[in-house]
Amino acid sequence: MVETLEQVELCISPLNTSCMSTLVSPKATFIKTLLYYIALLTVMLNLLVVISISHFRQLHTTTNVFLLSLAVSDLLVGGAVMPATVVQLSCWFPGKITCALLFLLSFILTSSSVGSMVLISVDRYVAICVPLHYSSLITTNRAKICVSLCWICSVNFNLVILKDHLFQIDMFNPCPQECTVFIGYISGVVDFIVTFLGPVTVIIVLYMRVFVVAVSQARVMRSQTVAVKSRTQTIVVKKSEMRAARTLGIVLLVFIVCLCPYYSPYLAGEDMTNDGSSAVNWLFSCNSTLNPLIYAFFYPWFRRAIKIIVSLQIMQPGSCDFKIL
Repeated sequence: MVETLEQVELCISPLNTSCMSTLVSPKATFIKTLLYYIALLTVMLNLLVVISISHFRQLHTTTNVFLLSLAVSDLLVGGAVMPATVVQLSCWFPGKITCALLFLLSFILTSSSVGSMVLISVDRYVAICVPLHYSSLITTNRAKICVSLCWICSVNFNLVILKDHLFQIDMFNPCPQECTVFIGYISGVVDFIVTFLGPVTVIIVLYMRVFVVAVSQARVMRSQTVAVKSRTQTIVVKKSEMRAARTLGIVLLVFIVCLCPYYSPYLAGEDMTNDGSSAVNWLFSCNSTLNPLIYAFFYPWFRRAIKIIVSLQIMQPGSCDFKIL
């Protein structure tokens, strides 16, 4: 009986027309429905971030250029990667080429998210540690160029990493309904260093420096009595920069926690076979859902923007000039 069940649930090579069956049960249906709702929530929240930063002129800052890049990546995860993964759990598969493109898109979005995180860290480092040179070093045009280079490098890098898989799709997926990606140990190590170890090291080093400087500045502020109004305004700006650094630090910490399990096979010296539907993949994908929730909890401007968008005040003439900050 067990052998019969295993034959039903596995791809049968002689027939080559079956796929792993998915039992239709209330639990399985509930899980799929929950995952679809997570994908929908991810799209809605990140769409609010994209609309907010793109529409309101007060939010057209260099820091928000990097946040916009991260939100676009998260939006694509919720709109393409998550639904495709849930569909695969229902034993439906559109074709080998689509499978390869979905994995390529997923890898590109992962790399672009990591790159955006690094750019955010550099932005906060300059804003806190070198505040007098921030406006000259980090301009909006430079931020846009850095974001564009980040996405271009992500596309090219992942085309190289997945080159063997893209050219040998049938070998890695003999079953027509199977959708997995195999990454060899050498390619995995390169990907691990470029996409995880290197960026995470840079992020940690920069933020350690940021918080050391932030703590020292806070102590100096508490020990000084400020009487001049202009000096008071300067301190408020510094406090807002520190608040932004703390919020983005939480985003980076959540990102690292979600990414670590994904790269655990490489740490153990193993090759990685990925079907996109494992709990590890969903943990990383759910990071795209958590990011805008963190913004909503810590950023007052995001909550104000949501109220304006949901109440349709954004349709009013001149709404782009509304006071958000």
